[in-house]
Amino acid sequence: MKTRARSPRLLAAGVTLAMALSLAACGGGAGGTSSGEGEFHVLVYGDATNKVEKRLVDEFNKTSKVKAVLDTIPGADYQQKLQTVISTPQAPDVFFNWGGGSIEPYVKADLLLPLDEFTKDDPQLLSRFLPSVFNTAVVDGTPYGIPMRGTQPVLLFHNKQVLADAGIAPPRTWDELLAAVKTLKERGVTPIALGGGDKWPTLMWFEYLYDRVAGPELFQKALEGDKSVWESADSRKALRMLQELVDAGAFGSNVDSVKFTDGGSPALLASGKAGFELMGSWAYATHQDADKEFAEKHLGYTAFPTVAGGKGDQTNLVGNTNNFYSVLKKTKHPEAVAEFLKLMYSDTFVKEQLAVGNLPTTTNTEKFLGTAANPAYSRYQFDLVKKAPSFQLSWDQAYPPAAITPIHQAVQSFLNGRIDADGFIKAMQALPTV
Repeated sequence: MKTRARSPRLLAAGVTLAMALSLAACGGGAGGTSSGEGEFHVLVYGDATNKVEKRLVDEFNKTSKVKAVLDTIPGADYQQKLQTVISTPQAPDVFFNWGGGSIEPYVKADLLLPLDEFTKDDPQLLSRFLPSVFNTAVVDGTPYGIPMRGTQPVLLFHNKQVLADAGIAPPRTWDELLAAVKTLKERGVTPIALGGGDKWPTLMWFEYLYDRVAGPELFQKALEGDKSVWESADSRKALRMLQELVDAGAFGSNVDSVKFTDGGSPALLASGKAGFELMGSWAYATHQDADKEFAEKHLGYTAFPTVAGGKGDQTNLVGNTNNFYSVLKKTKHPEAVAEFLKLMYSDTFVKEQLAVGNLPTTTNTEKFLGTAANPAYSRYQFDLVKKAPSFQLSWDQAYPPAAITPIHQAVQSFLNGRIDADGFIKAMQALPTV
């Protein structure tokens, strides 16, 4: 998700070459991502969930003459390198994305294969997924993605032992969170771990506060082109509340030197150096992979605190409704790809995702919740998603890719005090739209 401002020409040349080499190494394909006659390449965001994708690829390859090759890009670099490679000969056949604005430019550039023929040939590719999730990757009435991981609401994680030692209960309201921040700071503990070096974790605080204060309508209007909403009273109130949290010392003093993608902020939480971390539900899989004992015994989680007098429903969620596989038109093996995508609603897929803490959005998920790595955690997420009146897609995925860097720069600059509320509002009003 991280981007860097460099010469586009030099960037394209350097990243394309580096990506061809790195993908050949991690995917095992002799020709990098240039698919041969007997294989197609599947490109995914590199993280702890890759173990599931590898097992599914291995299962597919047991019976398919055309083999799938799994390629990964480290999460911090995924969006940048995907944008660089997607219209080159090194482009994959199938690639991971967030639906929404993340794929609209590729649809408009006529790079993606419409999947209506896939769903016509196999209606279960449509009917076995929750409609609200499947529709996130529908553009102008045409499906361009199949859900491929799990729904990912953003939760407020905490270290149970740290809170217990401080005599703090998980905060249910904004005022309780501010009180917890004060107590933890007095005890010499960083109240909230934040991977500010990645920028997108900071964005989660804006997303939830805006939703709690103004409701999802404000952001939806902004997405549709109404730039005036950013200077509304509700917008300014959300920014004041965030500034109050910053001024209370909630995030410590070295936010920009910490990242989630390299394990930095999760380590602060797991080691007891921080009390909380606001993060997508994938944090459970991250902690389970890095420190299974902590994940099982000391990792707690709650919904984002309520805001008194807020216009947004207090059970609303923000995050990623799911991740998706989209298919490039250039693939030489659409029939094999279609067969591969059928695995995304299989019982095997559901059980494998639950085993790492993910929550699939298939219609058969609920009957397997008891097999999850942490059944209580999976049930908690399932109930949150089921009851939420609104599930707002992350801002940097709802907007087109060209808006990602400006959004990240705006939230980071506001948090660090380099711009004030007026500067943030101006930056958001300048965002490009599809």
